[in-house]
Amino acid sequence: MGKIPAHRSAVTLRDVAEQVGITASAASMALSDSSRISEKTKTLVRAAAAELGYVPSSAARALRNQRAGAVALIVPNTTRHVFGHSYFMHVLTGVSSVANDRDTQVLVSTNSDEANGLAAYERVMRSKSADGAIVTSAAVTDPYVERLSQSGLPVVLIGNFPYLPDSITVGIDDVAAEAAITRHLIQVHGTKRLMHVSGPLDHQTAIDRRDGFLAAVAEAGLLESSLVIEGDFSEDAGWQAVRSLGQGIRDIDGIVFANDDMAFGGLEALTDQGLTVPGDVAIVGFDDFGLSRLTTPSITTVSVPAEDLARVATERLFDIIDGVSDGPAHQHLPVSLTLRSSCGCVPKGAQPHR
Repeated sequence: MGKIPAHRSAVTLRDVAEQVGITASAASMALSDSSRISEKTKTLVRAAAAELGYVPSSAARALRNQRAGAVALIVPNTTRHVFGHSYFMHVLTGVSSVANDRDTQVLVSTNSDEANGLAAYERVMRSKSADGAIVTSAAVTDPYVERLSQSGLPVVLIGNFPYLPDSITVGIDDVAAEAAITRHLIQVHGTKRLMHVSGPLDHQTAIDRRDGFLAAVAEAGLLESSLVIEGDFSEDAGWQAVRSLGQGIRDIDGIVFANDDMAFGGLEALTDQGLTVPGDVAIVGFDDFGLSRLTTPSITTVSVPAEDLARVATERLFDIIDGVSDGPAHQHLPVSLTLRSSCGCVPKGAQPHR
């Protein structure tokens, strides 16, 4: 196979096409998974694109005069913790705000179960109804994210995807954030026997938050006295995690929940067992999408700028569609700790601070 001359600053769709021996138009259709192109040719084009380091934005430039006037928000599955969670509404608001400014429609593509997750992607890849796509809440075991990223369609992923280093992503540093709030419990409140209730560990967000917790307790020499229980980001999962320990929960003096919904469920379970928060057990959550301000006591949490994440991701997507590729491949937005009553920082009735 040929190589790109050293003086060339970027690989184009034409370079990929020449390497395979087809036209640029055929290469574009192959990367878009067109039914007009044979599977053999699609395989050759994808291999050439990967070898040459082709970035799909050049395909977007070639197609800019044939735009659909819409972008897609792909939510691969909705049964577990997406549509029933306020996170999705923040994301939809952020995407829509940018799209509205561009007079562009937002198409939501999803399906109701993980087993048929391909459908959410296929609707976008095959229909040609969107000029680009944003993906959120994809599992690490989802094989279709990579396929979409290599399809030739401009794509931005919300979150962290270390197994897709060439993808364009916008997220937060979940590891550092969870480590910071865990250190707060240890260093400020003196907790020594901690539990982490994680999200579903087939999602990178849950993996990263668990790893941040483990890093903080290991750093403090508390790893052996700490434990992790897997949840699914629902209130019931937080309740079940606390109840699963039985009387053993009385040996725990701090709980780090991977989101506020589970923290709320855990708070109810602790109250049911006659334990006070933060007197007997200090707890913290993650997200700050509204629920944590309304509980009694209010929940200390990590404030995640979900709407800003979606807005930045959408702006980045439009840049790619417009052929602007000089932005960062992986962008992290800052988060902050919001200290409330559940950890013991803010007296009842006082205002929380960040």
